Amino acid sequence: MVQRASLGGSSIRDRVRPADVAELANIPWLQRLTPPERRRAEAAVVVGEAEPGDLVCRIGRAPTYWFGVVEGLLKMSNDNADGTSMTYSGLPPGGWFGEGTAMKREPYRYNIQALRRSVVAGLPVDDFHWLLDHSIGFNRFVMNQLNERLAQFIAAREADRLNDPDVRVARNLAALFNPVLFPGVGELLRITQQELAYLIGLSRQRVNQALRTLEAQGALRVEYGGLRVLDMAALRTR
Repeated sequence: MVQRASLGGSSIRDRVRPADVAELANIPWLQRLTPPERRRAEAAVVVGEAEPGDLVCRIGRAPTYWFGVVEGLLKMSNDNADGTSMTYSGLPPGGWFGEGTAMKREPYRYNIQALRRSVVAGLPVDDFHWLLDHSIGFNRFVMNQLNERLAQFIAAREADRLNDPDVRVARNLAALFNPVLFPGVGELLRITQQELAYLIGLSRQRVNQALRTLEAQGALRVEYGGLRVLDMAALRTR
């Protein structure tokens, strides 16, 4: 996919605006704050519209925001100079990411790219650190994020070693339906088979075959415009 500007570049920066009431209502960590903390955070949060191929975060850039997905779909990957790429995670609605990088204020070691037109929220890094210093509720949210993400990456590593495409599809879907990391997904993930293929690193045809197998087993249902999980335990243990 074409890699364009990050939130620090002109294309997304020109589309940055304050978050509206509906967008703020869908930010899960705001609910953990006290009223004064929440007022400060809501005043600081901005949103930007990312077009397909836009880079929200770029390897080597210093973090200026802690990011979350309001609408759309992003992917976290490491793209090498030789053209190879390793995708770490898909990022559907409700997901917030990059807290480790924001905490350390170190350059990004991964790219975050929009797979489709997406709305991305950003909390400035200085406000992120203020909440870490002052909010117990915020600290608990970030701690849960880090713990859940570690478990997710371990599970993904195990699935890759099995070298079974059906298992890779099942485990990646289980990760995308994670209610802690991606509370905005619910039971229906709006994703195309081509987008899922990008995230997993398989062909669309092989992803389609795996989905049909999982559907026949009662783990999910393929619906118009997305996938509905029917048996999360089956996806996690496939």
